[in-house]
Amino acid sequence: MPTHAEQKHLPYTVEQMFDLVADIEKYHEFLPWCVACRKTKDKGGVIEADLIIGYKMIREKFKSRIILDRPEEIRVEYLDGPMKSLSNQWAFIRNSDNTCTIDFYVDIDLTNSMLQGVMNMFFEKAVTKMVGAFEDRAKELYGAKNNN
Repeated sequence: MPTHAEQKHLPYTVEQMFDLVADIEKYHEFLPWCVACRKTKDKGGVIEADLIIGYKMIREKFKSRIILDRPEEIRVEYLDGPMKSLSNQWAFIRNSDNTCTIDFYVDIDLTNSMLQGVMNMFFEKAVTKMVGAFEDRAKELYGAKNNN
């Protein structure tokens, strides 16, 4: 099971970063390999959604539950799809200068051992690129700011 954990200090507020990550229906606009994302249930702080990821001719859909604890944390629980399991968490930590440190964690286990082997080779680079896409989106939405 590949895992990735990363902390990053960003010059945006926790509310801005929380809102960006929570806006799942916009993921296809900026997130690599995200073809579509659609909410299937939304019960005030708990969302179920279908995410379609794709690369070239490969398309996979998975369903997850997203638990929003505004503005501190977003947790993703895997419900159904091509994986054995998925655990994903975003924590948004307010710094004394009102900037944000994101604490990101993801753990994925695929059912297909061949795909798991391929994922193991590229996982770190792919996840780093995806986290970077959120940072780039923040710059686009909230403006470029100095990251001290």
